[in-house]
This record gives sequence, structure tokens and C-alpha cells, in this order.
Amino acid sequence: MEADVIKLDKVEQYNDLFGLETLHPLVSVVDLKESTRYPTHFIINYGVYALYLKDIKCGDIRYGKQKYDYQDGTVVSFAPGQVAEVEMLDGMKPMATGLLFHPDLIRGTSLGENIRQYSFFSYSSAEALHLSETEKEIFIDCLHKIKLELLRPIDKHSKRLISRNIELLLDYCMRFYERQFITRREANRDVLTKFEALLDAYFMENMPERNGLPTVRYFADKVCLSPNYFGDLIKKETGKTAQEYIQNKIMDVAKQQIVGTDKTVSQIAYELGFHYSQHFNRIFKKNVGCTPNEYRKVQHG
Repeated sequence: MEADVIKLDKVEQYNDLFGLETLHPLVSVVDLKESTRYPTHFIINYGVYALYLKDIKCGDIRYGKQKYDYQDGTVVSFAPGQVAEVEMLDGMKPMATGLLFHPDLIRGTSLGENIRQYSFFSYSSAEALHLSETEKEIFIDCLHKIKLELLRPIDKHSKRLISRNIELLLDYCMRFYERQFITRREANRDVLTKFEALLDAYFMENMPERNGLPTVRYFADKVCLSPNYFGDLIKKETGKTAQEYIQNKIMDVAKQQIVGTDKTVSQIAYELGFHYSQHFNRIFKKNVGCTPNEYRKVQHG
């Protein structure tokens, strides 16, 4: 059966899909247990932000080609521009509580300025957030506070208070994800080990000449993680961003080439994946404190 495709540009559309009441044009706290309509197979092209706390497994959610690996107490989140397919299990009603808010709601607020820091909106389906019972209570309490504000008549304080409460919820989600990074430390260490091996292989196999400078996305794809989740994991494990980690490796290889060979700086730059030696010179000086030629002279005495 073909899935209905919904371009979700308004929170009201989502409420209409499930037969829920709309209290505010730009934000909605939803409880699918209160649904009066039960669509079984649909694709949503999100034009709003959304977070859902799934109470039980009642169907499949696909983001891209992957299914969400979710269980009781799993939070899944979407940002504008993302597409998700939902297919309900036979006879199962949706069981989730959540929040949808339009980008217009947070324009001119501190949340609007900081929304990009909530990197979990771009995590892939295999990287959902699994909450403890206490964390679930906090999540639901935040939703309750937002709902109470939506039930009040709109006044000059409404937008700021609603956006601040959403920001509080997102801050808690960041904290919960950091806890999840810690509880999955062993698996994260495996990812770091693979990353280091892949980074070594990238240079040993002369891939920069063919593919250019290594990117965070390249290594994230190799370990089957989204770039954002991969970057956050590497930062938690090493204290450096993935980009910094890659750049440090490039500088280490560059130093070895400068001191251990008679190759010109231009040749070394090309072999490391730089299109222009001037770019290489600039990056090298920024990281090492001197130009490649100055470094060679110092090292050779």
C-alpha cells in the first residue's frame, strides 16, 4: 500500500492527521493516546521541529533507509528538511507524547540563536535517545509546563516563556545524550579505534591525492554514524573535535614528509590533498607556528 506523503509546514497539519486539538498556530504538545484518527502508513517531510517520546513499539519509523531501533522510553527527533516514513503495526494505535514547533516560534529568541547547538536533531535513526524512568519523568514534566502555557490566553510573555521551556527540554535532552555517550563508552572506544585506523589508512594508501583532504563525513560514513553524532562522540572521547583530530593527523604526516624527505613543499601539499600549496602553508603556520620551509630549516639545524 502506497504511503501518503505529507509536507508538514504547520503544526496544525500534524494535529489534523491524528484528530488532535490545535491550541497555538506555531507549537503543539501532542499525546497520541488522545488521537481520534489513526493513519497507518505515511511519510512526513518535516518543515517543523519535532521530538517524540515513544511509550511502546507500535510500528516502524524509517529515517532514510534505516529503521529506528526504539523501545520503551525512546526519544526520536526531527528538524526541518528531514523526511521520515511511519508504518503502524496491524491493530496498534500510536503511543507517544511529544512536541512540534515551527521555526517562526523561535525567531528572535535565545533558542533561535542556539538551535544549531542541539546536534541530536541531525542524528541518524540508529542513534535515538533511550531514557531512564527518571529521565522520562523530566521529559514529560517539561512537556506539561509547555502545555500549561499553551492553555493560557496568549499575551506578551507567551512567546518567550514557551521558547524558554522548549529550550529547557532540549537542554535536558543534551544532558541525557551525554549520559548515553558515557554508558556506551565501550562501544564509543571501538568507534574511536576504528577512526584512528581509518585515518592512518587514508594516508598510507595515498588517498588524499585521489580524494582530497579527509573529511568528517567520510569517516562517519565508514563507521555507519551520522556526521553530527560521530563528531559529538569524538569530542566526548578525546576533548577534540573530529575536524581538529583530522587536522592534527595531517600536520603529523606533513612534519614527517618535510623532515624525512627531499620533496618540495608544493609536492607534499599535493600529496596531502591540498589543491594549493599556499593553503597548506597557511594551515601549517597556524598549527605549528612557522612555515613548512622554516620548520625544515630548524629541524635540519
